[in-house]
Amino acid sequence: MIRQEITVNLNLECGAVLEQAHIVFHTSQGTGKVIWICHALTANSDPEDWWPEMVGPGKTIDTEKSRVVCVNMLGSAYGSEGPARENPATGRPWLLDFPDVTIRDTVLAFEAVRKHLGISKIDLLIGASNGGFHALEWAVMQPQLFDRCLLLCTAPRISPFLGATVEAQRMALEADPSFRQARSLAGGREGLKCARAQALISYRCFKGYGLTQAEEDPDTLFAGRVASYERYQGEKLVRRGFDAYSYYCLCNALDSHNAGRGRGGVQKALQGIKARTTVVAVDTDLIFPPAEGRQWAAWIPGARYVEISSNFGHDGFLLETAKLSALIL
Repeated sequence: MIRQEITVNLNLECGAVLEQAHIVFHTSQGTGKVIWICHALTANSDPEDWWPEMVGPGKTIDTEKSRVVCVNMLGSAYGSEGPARENPATGRPWLLDFPDVTIRDTVLAFEAVRKHLGISKIDLLIGASNGGFHALEWAVMQPQLFDRCLLLCTAPRISPFLGATVEAQRMALEADPSFRQARSLAGGREGLKCARAQALISYRCFKGYGLTQAEEDPDTLFAGRVASYERYQGEKLVRRGFDAYSYYCLCNALDSHNAGRGRGGVQKALQGIKARTTVVAVDTDLIFPPAEGRQWAAWIPGARYVEISSNFGHDGFLLETAKLSALIL
């Protein structure tokens, strides 16, 4: 896929204006059906990078046949306007001065890219996790734009449980003294490692940790394998170039998610979706439990609800590729 970038002026929900905001996106060279993918929290706009079993030449989402588009969300560390980019007023990274952005703000950025590309109809919109937040918001905002919609491990409004996990991660960032000092993008790195380790617990589940992180030595004095794994995951995110300020911004954006805000509530908002929609839940997902998905899927006219089994909780949307492929084809 090819990386591209545009600049747009965005009027944010918080009242701030981002002038000449950079929006990074990837597109494939396929000329067939348009497939638009909304990425999850710390992913980027190149789905071949973070979803390689699903996206690429000859894969379920074939980049040589379909016109695949993915836009990097506002606030991300991977190119679009956010804390890591330069504040034109100071010539330094925005860091904590970056304005609060919402899920709807990012969808407006999607709209700008769509118009730039001259796309008038999207055959399949895919959103997983908070990428599903964006997909749901867009399907409500522009119901005539989409033919099909695939919503994976997501919800139309942030739940108290997810909100609690997000706040715990923000607290980890704030506990690092260098975060509030905000002297450079290196600030808050130790807090970011901790926040990522906390997040991973909610992304997986009891069974998954038992299968992959159990001690190999039955007589070990102190269990340490999973501790090493948690620390590794924190280090890995930092090595990928993510910064604490972008992570903080994205956590705040999660709190804004409510597809029913100003629309008479979630149920009424979802009833306006026109796309042929499939809602997918994972049986071990702690963040978006099946009971919740089953309830709101019924509010979308004609929606199909599918529950898949996985040993890996919320991350099943990344790992259960064979099961998901059957739903896309």
